Amino acid sequence: MAEKKKRNVPAHFSIGAGAIAGGVEAVITYPTEFVKTQLQLQSKKTLNELNSQIKFSGPIDVLRQTIKDKGFFAIYKGVDAVCIGAAVKAGVRFLSFEQLKIALADKDGKLSSGRRVLAGLGAGVLEAMIAVTPSETIKTKLIHDQNSPNPKYKGLIHGTKSIIKSEGIRGIYRGMTAVVLRQGANSAVRLTTFDFLKENSTRFYLKKDNNGPVILPWYVNFMNGALAGIVTVYSTMPLDVVKTKMQSLDGAKRYKNSLDCLYRTARDDGIKALWKGTTPRLGRLIFSGGIIFTVYESMLNVFEDLTKK
Repeated sequence: MAEKKKRNVPAHFSIGAGAIAGGVEAVITYPTEFVKTQLQLQSKKTLNELNSQIKFSGPIDVLRQTIKDKGFFAIYKGVDAVCIGAAVKAGVRFLSFEQLKIALADKDGKLSSGRRVLAGLGAGVLEAMIAVTPSETIKTKLIHDQNSPNPKYKGLIHGTKSIIKSEGIRGIYRGMTAVVLRQGANSAVRLTTFDFLKENSTRFYLKKDNNGPVILPWYVNFMNGALAGIVTVYSTMPLDVVKTKMQSLDGAKRYKNSLDCLYRTARDDGIKALWKGTTPRLGRLIFSGGIIFTVYESMLNVFEDLTKK
């Protein structure tokens, strides 16, 4: 069976390959994350608060106005925080998912669908607590601050120091509940969907070659990752919107908790507001899924080749 053909990935390979894949993916797809965050930070009720005078009509308008007013590299504001966070979280995600799958497998090494989802959920919770919450809180505040006439944060280091100084360490863990819920759901859906697609793809290639472990072509991994990204976006978008609003500059003052944020967003802006930013996030996760899994598998091959020499 396909399960027996899988290669065992050493922990240090998994962390290293995951970190590289996460960093590469973050840099390539960051503009879509920037656009998504800008759209989510807008609210009918808060456009004129905190000097947030900019109103974007859609994803293209975000790019057009930002580049026109502040230059091309403005759409990469906050990328350093996300890149570092992405590298750490991807390493944690791949390592924990593989280890949890091993721990949850039965005596024959088989994993049920329910336990595979549980492994993905556990991986998401771990990465949310270790890397995602602080990196995305800082990213969101840096992007939100850029909308002000006189931004107060000069960059990642200055922004992080300023946030901790004014809000304490809790300032960079703002909205952690929403992040854990979103990241847990993201990983449960994304990793489980990809694993399912990969398993079925592997069975197809096993019919052609039964000798040794099956290494899927890069375009198959890319397609499987893209499909997993589509499923993830539509099923977890409300959690992503709540997370962004909780981590905004006024999130601590405006919302009591994640549930209050969810309720008030739906009340003030309508149910559709819970899927605001879907287009750029969809664009990001379609490509990020393909990129991260393709780079991950490629780096594993590189590491294995280096150890053989």
